[in-house]
Amino acid sequence: MSGDNQVNQMTFTTAEIAKVIGGEVVGDANATLKNFAMIENAQPGDLTFAENEEFFARAEQSSATAIIADKRFSSAKKILIRVPNARVAFAKALALFFPEPKFAAGIHPTAVVAKSAQIDSTAHVGPHCVVGERVKIGKNSVLQAENFVGDNSQIGDDTNLFPNVVIYARGQIGNRVRIHANSVIGSDGYGYVLDNGIHRKVPQIGNVVIGDDVEIGAGVTIDRGALGSTVIGKGTKIDNLVQIAHNVQIGEHCLIVAQVGIAGSAKLGNYVVLAGQVGIGGHLKIGNQVTVAAQSGVMNDIPDGEKWLGAPAQPDRQTKRQMIAIQHLPELLKRVAELEKKFGEKK
Repeated sequence: MSGDNQVNQMTFTTAEIAKVIGGEVVGDANATLKNFAMIENAQPGDLTFAENEEFFARAEQSSATAIIADKRFSSAKKILIRVPNARVAFAKALALFFPEPKFAAGIHPTAVVAKSAQIDSTAHVGPHCVVGERVKIGKNSVLQAENFVGDNSQIGDDTNLFPNVVIYARGQIGNRVRIHANSVIGSDGYGYVLDNGIHRKVPQIGNVVIGDDVEIGAGVTIDRGALGSTVIGKGTKIDNLVQIAHNVQIGEHCLIVAQVGIAGSAKLGNYVVLAGQVGIGGHLKIGNQVTVAAQSGVMNDIPDGEKWLGAPAQPDRQTKRQMIAIQHLPELLKRVAELEKKFGEKK
């Protein structure tokens, strides 16, 4: 039942790879490739890739047998697999050479599974997992090890929980979701009310709903709703060490980079990008296709399609003008002092 990565032993012809990644071979279509390697480490029989002129020149000088490159490139030294987009093809080729580890269907003897749980026969429940009452786990889904899935939770098909992931009660996880180690889904929202000098806890009785094709990094915390649900839209990718508070709604296909914090009841549209360490204030509305630069603190709603940065965050052009103005302040202060001295106005 082990799912450890194995040493890659697969080989492919250039034609086989081209078919998978949507490319055309320029050169020997029957050449055998045994590995995918970085340019610096490439050996004969390896495939590498180049997405710009600098990297292509280096790839031609490497020991690699073949290069994935955009259609504009040609070479008299190497076999090329020319593609519309080298980085997309790179991702597809890596998945070909290094496929996801396989987990055998079944329940490990050390797992604790409630009798009322419904686990598909193709699913894998690994060592020391705990599966609560009335939990449903779909086809080919994996609980790798030491996972906790609370009562009345649902996990869809082809979903993978890495070690030590915790799903609190009533969590709803979609299909093809990946949640990396030590992430917590459904912890209490941070809700308190001051009552006669003490902070009285407001019960958090909602849940978390995660859509299909979401990936959640390691050490992420997503709080359940106080009432209702915290929602992560389909296709959204969340990096490591992100905090998402209660009743937040994140749209589809968003990118949330490391150490972002999103306060309670904020709403994000589709295709939003939050760069590293961005903070979003509570109850704000962030429109579709908004980009917020790293370390920005957002305190206002942002309309669709805008780019903001700074703390407090503002539209990027406005903030950049302010940054440029600040750089000129020492010179400006010096000129003002000279003028004051010249005209005798300084006291």
